[in-house]
Amino acid sequence: MRAALAFNLPPPCRRRQDQELERRQVGPRVACHAEAPPRTRSSASHWSGCKHGKAGPEARGGRPRRDLERRTGPGKPQTTAYRMFLAHPCFHAVLLALITTVMAKDNECDLLGEEGSESTKEKKLLERLTPIFGRSFEIEGESEGEKYTYKFRVCRNASNKTNSGLVQINNKQQTMVLGRINETHLASGSSWILLTYKGGDPYGSHCGKEPRKAIVMITCNKKTLASGFTMVSEEREKMEECFYLFELESSLACPPEDAHLSIGSILLITLAPLVAVYLIGGFLYQRLLVGAKGMEQFPHLAFWQDLGNLVADGCDFVCRSKPRNVPAAYRGVGDDQLGEESEERDDHLLPM
Repeated sequence: MRAALAFNLPPPCRRRQDQELERRQVGPRVACHAEAPPRTRSSASHWSGCKHGKAGPEARGGRPRRDLERRTGPGKPQTTAYRMFLAHPCFHAVLLALITTVMAKDNECDLLGEEGSESTKEKKLLERLTPIFGRSFEIEGESEGEKYTYKFRVCRNASNKTNSGLVQINNKQQTMVLGRINETHLASGSSWILLTYKGGDPYGSHCGKEPRKAIVMITCNKKTLASGFTMVSEEREKMEECFYLFELESSLACPPEDAHLSIGSILLITLAPLVAVYLIGGFLYQRLLVGAKGMEQFPHLAFWQDLGNLVADGCDFVCRSKPRNVPAAYRGVGDDQLGEESEERDDHLLPM
């Protein structure tokens, strides 16, 4: 009886209107389990009704099984699992991550030269600029009476054009690429880094119609990570090697600070162990070998006690402006002012 109640599911042969309403709200409700065998008579009749009645695809308003087999062919796998895999959110997340990774790789600075043959020095300079990757800078400029807007990004796209590292926008919102990040060149000095974007849009009638080139001079400024983006000049009067010159201040262009110790630190580190050995060794010597007690255990106690007086005497000797004993320049001429000379005091010792 309990088994019959357990399998007493809703009637499989509902009206089509109820089935359509239920399928739209919560999806089709499965009334039959194809793999579950009938346990009792009531469940068996129920199973029979579902099997021969209307619980299959026909009951849900779907395509009959014969038509589906005719369309896909007998023995061919169904596409339900494939569709479920494509609709899974994990698949979408993985696909989005792959696309983002590829786009990020394509939109980074690419040094000139074949893959794997780039300059090691340029690679190190590029690593130094990593903290400002993606930083955006925008300034207003004027050239031949026309106003332009210049947008610059470090190793990222500055506009919707491919690999556009530095662009120029006129009043008509027309964008001109001055340099591309996939043709990057780097050079450096003691307190500057030269970032060059080549492969820009070609000139119309200047510079032999060669591609434009943008040069960004990154100078040392320890107070800022990246700021002060300005346009310096535009060189396009030559037949070749024309360029746009910009300037940017950054602490990344500053030389690394010396990490070695100063002379005073070295002397202090050297003298500290020596003083410790002197004090500990002298204390042990005075106590164990000499048998001194109390303050007498201190090594060279008399010298350290007189050290203050010795220092004072030395300062007095070096810094005094007048000598201690100043000889008298004149002597009195009167007999009453004449004192007894030291030689006269020894007259009684002489033999008569």
